[in-house]
Order: sequence, then C-alpha cells, then structure tokens
Amino acid sequence: MKISLVIPMYNEHSIIDEAIETFYTFMKETYEDFELIFVSDGSTDGCDNAVTLASKKDARIKLCSYMPNRGKGYAVKTGMLESTGDIVIFTDCDNAYGTDAVKRMADMLEEGKYDIVVGSRNLSSDGYEGYTFIRKLASKTYIKTISIAAGFNLSDAQCGIKGFTSAAAKRVFNNTEVERWAFDLEAIMIANKLGYNIGEMPVKIINHRESKIHVFSDSFKMLSDVRKIKKRVDKAELK
Repeated sequence: MKISLVIPMYNEHSIIDEAIETFYTFMKETYEDFELIFVSDGSTDGCDNAVTLASKKDARIKLCSYMPNRGKGYAVKTGMLESTGDIVIFTDCDNAYGTDAVKRMADMLEEGKYDIVVGSRNLSSDGYEGYTFIRKLASKTYIKTISIAAGFNLSDAQCGIKGFTSAAAKRVFNNTEVERWAFDLEAIMIANKLGYNIGEMPVKIINHRESKIHVFSDSFKMLSDVRKIKKRVDKAELK
C-alpha cells in the first residue's frame, strides 16, 4: 500500500525546512512505500529550492511548481492528480493537525469502509483547543452556515486535512474547477454526486497560524460562491 502526502505551499520559506524534516521523517518511519509531494503555488520566496535540494537526497520527495499563483485549490488539485499512491492525503505545510492525524486518516482509508475521509474539529471536545471563545463561535457558525448552503451534513467540511483513495482522488479532482477558497466544498459536492462513501475523523489544531479567512466579511461572498458552485455541480455531466 503506497501512501501519497500532498503539501500545498505558497511562500513558505520561513517554515519549509522544518516542514520537510517533519513530514519526511514521519513518512519514512511509518511507511515502506510513500511519496511526499510539495506543490508550490507560484511561490517567489525560494521555498521551492529547499524541496529541490531534499529531492536530490531522496527521490520520494517531489516538487510540483508553476507560475503564477493560482490558489490553494489549484495546488491541491495538481498534487492529487500527480500522486501515484493507493491513498492520497493533503494537509497544510505548517502541519496544523499533526502527523498523527495523517496516520489515523490513512488507517481509516486502508480499512476500506470509506472512499474519502474528512478531518473535523467538531467531533471531539478538544478540537478547538487554543481558540478564543469568539474565534471558536465564529468558526463553528461559519462552518454550519456554509455546509447548509452546500447541501451536506459534514461537521467541518473545510478542515484542512482530507484523504482519498486513489480512484476517488483522480475522479473527484478531474472534475473540480475552483482554484481558491471553497475548492474543498466543491470536491465534496462532486464526491457526493459520484456516490462516494465519506467518513469523518476527529482532529484538533496543534499548530496555530492566523487564519486568512475573515469570517464575517468573507461569509457573504463565500455563501454566494457556494450557491453558484452547487448549481454548476448539480447540472454538470461529471467525467
């Protein structure tokens, strides 16, 4: 069983050395057959160079790079379609959920019950550990509102760690079009339409970075975008 781990990155020079060391050590110690794919989304700060150097030491570390910046959704899609593993997981470059979450997600997919596994901060009492009350309330409200608009009942559809069987990854991401925010919502809508079995797994953020989403100001635009995406997916003839 080969495991692919996809890491989208954009100008991550300040953390890339630690990210390579952390993810590579974990993958090497945990799996006999693996690949670690860093996808540089138009980075201009030289973080690509660190991955290139690491790949010369072990070809299982790979770099996908393109210009210009197109968004996290496009980066994830690129990595998922480039992957060759039986199981493909994407997570954030800052290792927000920890490598233990990657292992648990791969184990769930390997059991064969699910085609897709989505991380959720809402499934355990410590999922929002370290959040302020206001940030936690805003995040939960935002997640619930967006999920209702998207038409599914996942408890945390935009959590930054998700895993797919190879077949599900290829088919879902061959049909995605969203390049920036809401790409993962689109992926789940497509997966639901294709009839894939989706499971959830509790996670908590162990490495906090300031969110790039402004909950109140971005919510209205996101709702509008989600409705448009849902309408398109509902009408689409999927490949």
